[in-house]
Amino acid sequence: MARFEADDLVAALADAFDGSKAEHRVVARQARDLADAGIVEDDRGEPLTIEEIVRNLEDAPDDSGVADRWNWWLGALDAAYGGYREFEVRAIPDEE
Repeated sequence: MARFEADDLVAALADAFDGSKAEHRVVARQARDLADAGIVEDDRGEPLTIEEIVRNLEDAPDDSGVADRWNWWLGALDAAYGGYREFEVRAIPDEE
């Protein structure tokens, strides 16, 4: 089960990375789904936290948007453990 609120992750992502509100929200939603699935905790022995997400996204290439950073990190997790592709960001809703 997720140990963070999506709104708290949205705020942390907005503080750390450029991007639209919609982009931050969709990444936070995918992160909550990933945390709820429990596979990070099963694979790595630690629950998924806001701090871990931000720290890992900071390792992505500098010119990446937050969704690209998220997908980059999930690609690394998928290569190491498998089963992470379903949590990638595939579309960002248009902002109103």
